[in-house]
Amino acid sequence: MRRTERYKVEGSNSLWQIYKTVSFWKVVKCFIFGQIGRITPFMSWKNWIYRTFLGMKIGDKTSLALMVMPDTMFPERISIGDNTIIGFNTTILAHEYLIDEYRLGDVKIGSNVMIGANSTILPGVEIGDGAIVSAATLVHKDVPAGSMCGGNPMQIIFTAEQMAERKKRDVPQWHNA
Repeated sequence: MRRTERYKVEGSNSLWQIYKTVSFWKVVKCFIFGQIGRITPFMSWKNWIYRTFLGMKIGDKTSLALMVMPDTMFPERISIGDNTIIGFNTTILAHEYLIDEYRLGDVKIGSNVMIGANSTILPGVEIGDGAIVSAATLVHKDVPAGSMCGGNPMQIIFTAEQMAERKKRDVPQWHNA
């Protein structure tokens, strides 16, 4: 279940009324620093930009790949744990504008999470520690810690227990050892 706050609008659709819901200058600032962050090649600089100018909570050694798009209106509602990877061109939304309402929700991504490229994370979801989200997934509900999920709509592919069993059976042949 997504945890979102709902706000009713009257008359035109909620996106038409965007600047009644968020400051124009905040959107400008978030857009500019979001775009700079998207193409910054150094993870430490990128995380500093997102923390300093967008108010995002980003843990140590977390990597947002090229073109990751954090929410342009409410990025301060995004928190990401330590040592997490968010893949190329992933979008993390903390808002959604609908016809008769708009919704806001915190996005909480745990530590040691792997999110594949081109995924979309909707507002109000939590992705637990150690979870894996496959590429091109629409994350529309919570992802339990340690599990693997994927698809559109998202489904749990392996539970944490199944992932632990798979890891025990895996015998990698390292090419750099």
